[in-house]
Amino acid sequence: MSVNTETERKFLIVRPEDDYLSSLPCTRILQTYLIPEKEGMTDRVRMRGSLGNYVYTHTKKVRLSHMSSMEDETEISKEEYESLLLRANPALTPISKTRCLLKKDNLTFEIDVYPFWKKQAVMEVELPGENTEFDFPEEITLIREVTGNHDYSNYSLSKRVPEEDI
Repeated sequence: MSVNTETERKFLIVRPEDDYLSSLPCTRILQTYLIPEKEGMTDRVRMRGSLGNYVYTHTKKVRLSHMSSMEDETEISKEEYESLLLRANPALTPISKTRCLLKKDNLTFEIDVYPFWKKQAVMEVELPGENTEFDFPEEITLIREVTGNHDYSNYSLSKRVPEEDI
Protein backbone atom coordinates (compact mmCIF):
# COMPACT_ATOMS: atom_id res chain seq x y z
CA MET A 1 0.00 0.00 0.00
CA SER A 2 1.19 3.49 -0.84
CA VAL A 3 -0.50 6.68 0.37
CA ASN A 4 0.79 9.88 -1.17
CA THR A 5 -0.18 13.35 -2.30
CA GLU A 6 -0.09 13.78 -6.05
CA THR A 7 0.20 17.13 -7.86
CA GLU A 8 -0.39 17.09 -11.58
CA ARG A 9 -1.33 19.29 -14.50
CA LYS A 10 -3.41 18.04 -17.39
CA PHE A 11 -3.50 19.15 -21.03
CA LEU A 12 -5.63 18.44 -24.07
CA ILE A 13 -3.21 17.86 -26.96
CA VAL A 14 -3.29 17.02 -30.64
CA ARG A 15 -3.02 13.24 -30.82
CA PRO A 16 0.55 12.45 -31.86
CA GLU A 17 1.10 10.34 -34.97
CA ASP A 18 1.05 6.57 -34.39
CA ASP A 19 4.69 6.31 -35.56
CA TYR A 20 5.77 8.73 -32.84
CA LEU A 21 3.66 7.03 -30.15
CA SER A 22 5.11 3.63 -31.07
CA SER A 23 8.61 5.04 -30.41
CA LEU A 24 7.63 5.65 -26.76
CA PRO A 25 7.16 3.09 -23.98
CA CYS A 26 3.40 2.40 -23.96
CA THR A 27 1.02 0.16 -22.04
CA ARG A 28 -2.70 -0.65 -22.17
CA ILE A 29 -4.91 0.29 -19.21
CA LEU A 30 -8.43 -0.81 -18.37
CA GLN A 31 -9.81 1.27 -15.50
CA THR A 32 -13.10 0.44 -13.77
CA TYR A 33 -14.76 2.67 -11.19
CA LEU A 34 -16.29 1.01 -8.16
CA ILE A 35 -19.17 2.08 -5.97
CA PRO A 36 -17.24 4.21 -3.43
CA GLU A 37 -17.05 3.27 0.24
CA LYS A 38 -17.70 6.89 1.27
CA GLU A 39 -18.82 10.25 -0.12
CA GLY A 40 -16.13 12.39 -1.77
CA MET A 41 -13.89 9.45 -2.65
CA THR A 42 -13.26 7.79 -5.98
CA ASP A 43 -12.56 4.08 -5.83
CA ARG A 44 -11.18 2.24 -8.86
CA VAL A 45 -9.32 -0.82 -10.06
CA ARG A 46 -6.88 -0.99 -12.95
CA MET A 47 -5.50 -3.72 -15.13
CA ARG A 48 -2.30 -2.47 -16.76
CA GLY A 49 0.02 -4.24 -19.20
CA SER A 50 -0.16 -6.24 -22.41
CA LEU A 51 0.01 -9.71 -23.90
CA GLY A 52 -1.22 -11.46 -20.76
CA ASN A 53 1.35 -9.75 -18.53
CA TYR A 54 -0.77 -7.52 -16.28
CA VAL A 55 -0.41 -5.64 -13.02
CA TYR A 56 -3.58 -5.01 -11.01
CA THR A 57 -4.08 -2.06 -8.65
CA HIS A 58 -6.81 -0.78 -6.36
CA THR A 59 -6.82 2.99 -5.82
CA LYS A 60 -8.82 5.21 -3.50
CA LYS A 61 -8.50 8.92 -4.22
CA VAL A 62 -9.69 12.06 -2.42
CA ARG A 63 -9.32 15.40 -4.22
CA LEU A 64 -7.50 18.11 -2.20
CA SER A 65 -7.50 20.89 -4.84
CA HIS A 66 -7.88 21.21 -8.61
CA MET A 67 -4.24 20.05 -8.96
CA SER A 68 -3.70 17.79 -5.94
CA SER A 69 -5.20 14.65 -4.48
CA MET A 70 -4.51 12.15 -1.71
CA GLU A 71 -4.12 8.71 -3.22
CA ASP A 72 -4.03 5.28 -1.58
CA GLU A 73 -2.88 2.74 -4.16
CA THR A 74 -2.33 -0.96 -3.55
CA GLU A 75 -1.10 -3.63 -5.96
CA ILE A 76 -3.54 -6.54 -5.84
CA SER A 77 -3.79 -10.06 -7.25
CA LYS A 78 -5.85 -10.96 -10.31
CA GLU A 79 -8.30 -12.73 -7.97
CA GLU A 80 -8.69 -9.60 -5.80
CA TYR A 81 -9.17 -7.53 -8.96
CA GLU A 82 -11.91 -9.85 -10.22
CA SER A 83 -13.57 -9.81 -6.79
CA LEU A 84 -13.54 -5.99 -6.65
CA LEU A 85 -15.08 -5.85 -10.14
CA LEU A 86 -18.25 -7.15 -8.51
CA ARG A 87 -18.52 -3.63 -6.98
CA ALA A 88 -18.24 -1.94 -10.40
CA ASN A 89 -20.40 1.16 -10.59
CA PRO A 90 -23.09 0.29 -13.17
CA ALA A 91 -23.60 3.99 -14.01
CA LEU A 92 -19.99 4.29 -15.27
CA THR A 93 -18.35 2.75 -18.34
CA PRO A 94 -14.89 1.19 -17.86
CA ILE A 95 -12.18 3.34 -19.47
CA SER A 96 -9.79 1.75 -21.94
CA LYS A 97 -6.71 3.69 -23.00
CA THR A 98 -3.11 3.41 -24.12
CA ARG A 99 -0.63 5.32 -21.96
CA CYS A 100 2.68 6.40 -23.51
CA LEU A 101 5.48 7.94 -21.49
CA LEU A 102 7.57 10.90 -22.63
CA LYS A 103 10.57 11.92 -20.47
CA LYS A 104 11.81 15.50 -20.46
CA ASP A 105 13.90 17.44 -17.91
CA ASN A 106 13.51 14.82 -15.15
CA LEU A 107 9.71 14.82 -15.59
CA THR A 108 7.50 12.11 -17.08
CA PHE A 109 4.66 13.23 -19.32
CA GLU A 110 1.90 10.62 -19.61
CA ILE A 111 0.04 10.70 -22.92
CA ASP A 112 -3.34 8.94 -22.69
CA VAL A 113 -4.76 7.89 -26.06
CA TYR A 114 -8.43 6.91 -25.96
CA PRO A 115 -10.21 4.84 -28.62
CA PHE A 116 -13.14 7.29 -28.81
CA TRP A 117 -11.01 10.23 -30.04
CA LYS A 118 -9.10 10.25 -33.33
CA LYS A 119 -7.62 13.76 -33.27
CA GLN A 120 -6.84 14.51 -29.63
CA ALA A 121 -5.41 12.96 -26.48
CA VAL A 122 -4.82 13.94 -22.86
CA MET A 123 -1.37 14.49 -21.38
CA GLU A 124 -0.58 14.74 -17.66
CA VAL A 125 2.60 15.62 -15.84
CA GLU A 126 3.15 14.93 -12.14
CA LEU A 127 5.00 17.78 -10.44
CA PRO A 128 6.82 18.17 -7.11
CA GLY A 129 4.54 21.11 -6.19
CA GLU A 130 1.68 23.24 -7.51
CA ASN A 131 4.04 26.13 -8.42
CA THR A 132 6.65 24.02 -10.23
CA GLU A 133 7.57 25.48 -13.62
CA PHE A 134 8.44 23.23 -16.57
CA ASP A 135 8.99 23.33 -20.32
CA PHE A 136 6.31 21.76 -22.49
CA PRO A 137 7.68 18.97 -24.76
CA GLU A 138 8.36 20.40 -28.22
CA GLU A 139 7.09 17.18 -29.86
CA ILE A 140 3.58 17.85 -28.53
CA THR A 141 1.00 20.32 -29.88
CA LEU A 142 -1.06 21.87 -27.11
CA ILE A 143 -4.77 22.49 -27.62
CA ARG A 144 -5.37 23.86 -24.10
CA GLU A 145 -4.75 23.19 -20.44
CA VAL A 146 -7.56 21.23 -18.76
CA THR A 147 -6.18 21.04 -15.20
CA GLY A 148 -9.18 21.23 -12.90
CA ASN A 149 -11.64 20.74 -15.77
CA HIS A 150 -13.54 17.67 -14.60
CA ASP A 151 -14.87 17.00 -18.14
CA TYR A 152 -11.46 15.47 -18.91
CA SER A 153 -11.03 13.34 -15.79
CA ASN A 154 -11.24 9.61 -16.37
CA TYR A 155 -14.18 9.54 -13.97
CA SER A 156 -16.12 12.04 -16.11
CA LEU A 157 -15.08 10.29 -19.32
CA SER A 158 -16.60 7.11 -17.90
CA LYS A 159 -19.94 9.00 -17.75
CA ARG A 160 -19.83 11.08 -20.94
CA VAL A 161 -17.23 11.70 -23.63
CA PRO A 162 -16.94 15.33 -24.80
CA GLU A 163 -16.77 16.01 -28.52
CA GLU A 164 -13.33 16.51 -29.99
CA ASP A 165 -12.07 20.10 -29.85
CA ILE A 166 -10.38 19.94 -33.26
